[in-house]
Amino acid sequence: MLSPASQYDVQYTPLLPSQLLLGSPFQPGTPSAAFASPQVAFPTSPNMSPGAFSPTDQYVPYQSYMDFASFNELTAAAAAAASPQMIQASRTVYLGNVASETTAEELLSHVHSGPVESVRMLPEKNCAFISFLDIASASHFHSDAILRKLSIRGQDIKVGWGKPSTVPMNVLMAVHQSNASRNVYLGNLPEDITEEEIREDLGRFGSIDTIKLVREKPIGFVHFLSISSAIKAVQQLPQEPKWGNRKVFYGKDRCAYVSKTQQQNAAQLLGISPGYEHLIAGADRDMISNALAQQSAAAAAVATTAGGMANLGNRTVYLGSIHPETTIEEICNVVRGGLLHQIRYIPDKHICFVTFVDPTVAAQFFAMSNVQGLMIHNRRLKIGWGKHSGPLPTAIALAVTAGASRNVYIGNVDESWTEERLRQDFSEYGEIELVNTLREKSCAFVNFTNIANAIKAIEGIKQKEEYRNFKINFGKDRCGNAPRPMNLNAGHHTNHNGASNGNTTATSELYRK
Repeated sequence: MLSPASQYDVQYTPLLPSQLLLGSPFQPGTPSAAFASPQVAFPTSPNMSPGAFSPTDQYVPYQSYMDFASFNELTAAAAAAASPQMIQASRTVYLGNVASETTAEELLSHVHSGPVESVRMLPEKNCAFISFLDIASASHFHSDAILRKLSIRGQDIKVGWGKPSTVPMNVLMAVHQSNASRNVYLGNLPEDITEEEIREDLGRFGSIDTIKLVREKPIGFVHFLSISSAIKAVQQLPQEPKWGNRKVFYGKDRCAYVSKTQQQNAAQLLGISPGYEHLIAGADRDMISNALAQQSAAAAAVATTAGGMANLGNRTVYLGSIHPETTIEEICNVVRGGLLHQIRYIPDKHICFVTFVDPTVAAQFFAMSNVQGLMIHNRRLKIGWGKHSGPLPTAIALAVTAGASRNVYIGNVDESWTEERLRQDFSEYGEIELVNTLREKSCAFVNFTNIANAIKAIEGIKQKEEYRNFKINFGKDRCGNAPRPMNLNAGHHTNHNGASNGNTTATSELYRK
């Protein structure tokens, strides 16, 4: 008979198993000595000797990228090549090298893959186990944590699997019959109730993750560390005089939230047309988790086989061999697939570094640019990896979740507000890529090269007297639009006025959220 903690026995899988790389459709890791510049990591040449790589890598010719017409095919190939450890049938994920002072709340703030059944923190062993309700959610978190090189309190987290286990029968029944989760909803609360009072009253049912009070409603949400604790609270609390006239039921697990980026990624993999990503939010959770887990595994394969294990989580793609007459606007006109964190163009060296918000998107862009080619001024660009970007800063991540982008929308502007005037006013906040005015809609857009500068601009420009009557908000980053169909980039060039042939389309794609 298994001991109560048996599902937490460790079967640690360090980063990506080597089997995921064997027979993969991607290039093998590139030796760091092969690059003269630390900023640039080019794809390896097909003529490079296989002996230059470690024995665990298998040499795959560069032309193998061309065997795939879409990232979906690359994803399927990577998923098929994944080792049993990578797709192990366990709903429990092991996290090691966790700082002893790390709280469950901190840990679970990094989980966005699906409903959690229970969490077990072992500070004395510097580890934790997260058991999800289903295997798909666990697989998604496992692969995503590897891809993003999960780091908490400055420590890189080891990601592995706990032993397979079944969901307790009482939990399973409550989930199916009452939509149970570890989040308990409290309604009709007294106005003077405090978080400390709620913690004291509900803490006896089990360890608590977070408490959130919404006083204007007035309601509250209490996340426990397990669904079984929440079940006890929902069953017993209404029987007590103090809570008899309060609403007590289950809320949605904060770890089951599907972000817009996740919706877009899953929609792309599932073949859902651009503009209909919102339909994913109501789709089967297992389907979403499976799609995102496959995508993360494929993105990890792309990142590591073309840049080595140290390249996991890299969000920066290198573009080289850029035509001397190319502008940064023209580069942004061909970059598609996801929001940009920043773009750095160095015309003198004919190179550019594009840093995405999401490492999965960076891997997609890298792979598809190699598959389809990226053309500007009828010249095919060289595609490689830039210096590792590191994780997305927390402040930027929170801003993106709230709708931030590098594009600033200005509404209610008249004809006196020229592009030159807007560029001059906004340039104090950072480098600008493009300024657009749409006279017929009385609005304008200022696209920065860095999302942080757009955030600063919105905060700063609203304080200026001449802008107080305007509507200022974030617009849509056109680089976040779906990738263009194959061969569409091939004829991309600019006219004699320096305006891109795709500029009209790009302008119309800019709109207020």
